[in-house]
Amino acid sequence: MTELKTHTLEVPGCVLHYDVREAAAGTGPILLMIGSPMGADGFVTLAGHFQDRTLVTYDPRGIGRSTRTDGAAESTPDLHADDLHRLIGALGGGPVDIFASSGGAVNGLALVARHPEQVRTLVAHEPPAAQTLPDREQALAAVVDIRDTYEREGVGPAMMKFFAITGLRGEVPADFADQPTQDPADFGLPTQDDGSRDDPLLGQNLMTCTHHVHDFDALRAASTRIVVGVGAESEGELAHRAGVAVAERLGTKPVTFPSHHGGFLGDEFGMRGDPDAFAVTLRQTLAE
Repeated sequence: MTELKTHTLEVPGCVLHYDVREAAAGTGPILLMIGSPMGADGFVTLAGHFQDRTLVTYDPRGIGRSTRTDGAAESTPDLHADDLHRLIGALGGGPVDIFASSGGAVNGLALVARHPEQVRTLVAHEPPAAQTLPDREQALAAVVDIRDTYEREGVGPAMMKFFAITGLRGEVPADFADQPTQDPADFGLPTQDDGSRDDPLLGQNLMTCTHHVHDFDALRAASTRIVVGVGAESEGELAHRAGVAVAERLGTKPVTFPSHHGGFLGDEFGMRGDPDAFAVTLRQTLAE
């Protein structure tokens, strides 16, 4: 693999930063890896397993190096999809293969609904598409409570509620907002509110990502091959259940990937998955 090269792309309201690892003699189209609110730094380990592919990672708007210039407080999946459309255009127009994780999977689905000609295969791993759940009213209300907690108390208390809902197995209870949570200090999170409200997850993407209504008619009609992935260790969790529901709406069955919601991670964020086995499954899925 050749040296990683960083580029910038001006899009409306933001300057995107993206990294290209160009294979000297690779096969297949460009492989684009996207997350949200995770940036390019979350794919370092997984990228090492695809040195035969020209691989691109990027920081979504408002995250990492991709600074916003519009002053907006939120980013919608459709806005991220437009950024991705422009990024793929800068890479030659596609079609590309995409591995998309979590909120990135929501954004990837939004891209394919609007620009299917740019994507050959989309692997959407555990999209937190709460609107597809049978308990969507409770799930969406819980997300609103997390956002309200963030606005009222800051990052620490809101993240504890975020951890509670993402780790919950089974339907979201109607009384989620009233349930006790752990002390943020136990997780190394701030206990005092610093007054900032620009957190990429809690402030910018949480509400818009989970509340996004997917265009399943467009997705089912798309020329793109869409594969939904779910984690072997995350059964019952919100993102896993949503992944199953999205696959059902598409008329397909989800592919089970090793490990948990972040199963492709190495030591990037202290929640290591099984990246070696994950990469094997991803390679097989892209090749089918």
